[in-house]
Amino acid sequence: MSKRNSQASKSAARERLRAEREREAKRAKVRRQLIVAASVVGVLAAAGGIGYAVVQANKPSHWEAVKDEKVATPANTTGTNGTTVVVGKDSAKKTVKIYEDPRCPVCASFEQAVGPTVDKDLEDGKYKLQFVGGTFLDGDGLKDGKIGSNGEGSKNAMSAMGAALNVSPEAFLEYKTALYSTKFHPAESEDKLADDKYLIEIGDSVPALKNNAKFQNAVKKGTYDAWALAMSKSFDTNKDGVTGTPSFVVDGKILKTSNPNQPWTAAEYTKAVDAALKG
Repeated sequence: MSKRNSQASKSAARERLRAEREREAKRAKVRRQLIVAASVVGVLAAAGGIGYAVVQANKPSHWEAVKDEKVATPANTTGTNGTTVVVGKDSAKKTVKIYEDPRCPVCASFEQAVGPTVDKDLEDGKYKLQFVGGTFLDGDGLKDGKIGSNGEGSKNAMSAMGAALNVSPEAFLEYKTALYSTKFHPAESEDKLADDKYLIEIGDSVPALKNNAKFQNAVKKGTYDAWALAMSKSFDTNKDGVTGTPSFVVDGKILKTSNPNQPWTAAEYTKAVDAALKG
C-alpha cells in the first residue's frame, strides 16, 4: 500500500469518526431537550392538578352556599324567615316550646314514649306546641358560621320537615313522629338522614305524604334547605337559655323532671307541663 493511500484512508476514517461524533452529539441534544420538555410538562401538570385541587377544596359546600340564598318559607309558618312554627288549636291559651334536633337519640326516645301524650294534649286543646329545630349534631354552630363538621342529616331532615309542614301542620306532626320512630330513626353515629331517598321513604309512611309529588320534589330539590339553616340559627340564638335537646319551655321557663337523671316519661312530662300551665 502506498504512503499516499494510507494517508487518505486515515483521513477518511477521521472524517467518518468526526461525522459520527457530531450525529451522536445532536442525538444527545435532542434527548436532553425532550427530557426538559417532559419535565416542564410534568411540573405544569402537577401545578395544574394542585391548583385544581386547591380550587375544589376552597369551593363552598352546598350548605355553606345555601347560607346566602333567599329563604323559601313553608306554608303554615310565621315570623322572620318562617321560623315560628306553632301547631294546635287556636283556643289553647298557652304554648309549650319544644326544642329538638332530628338526629338526637334522646329526642327519639321522648317522641316514642311521650309523643302520644303530646298528640292527645294538642287534640284536647290543652296547649299549642311551638317547634324549634337545631342541627348541632351535624357539628353546626351557625352562630359562629361553622356548618357540617359532623354530617348533614339534621339539616337535611329539617328541610324535609319543612316540606311536610308546607303540606299541612298535621302532615308535619305525623312526619316528625315517623322520623323519630324505632323503625326509621338511625343511631346518632349514622348520618342516614342525609339521604333524600331515605327521607322520602319515611314520608311514604305518612298518608298525606305517600307518593306526594309536592313533598318529594321539595325534598329532592332542597326547597327548604335555607329555611332549615334559618331554623337552626333560631335555635342557636334562642333567648330561653336552651342548649340541649329535647328541651321544653313554658312562659320562658325550662321544664325539668323531678330528678336530674330522670328520663322524660309521659307521667313526668304531664306533671311538669301541668305545673307550668298553672303558672
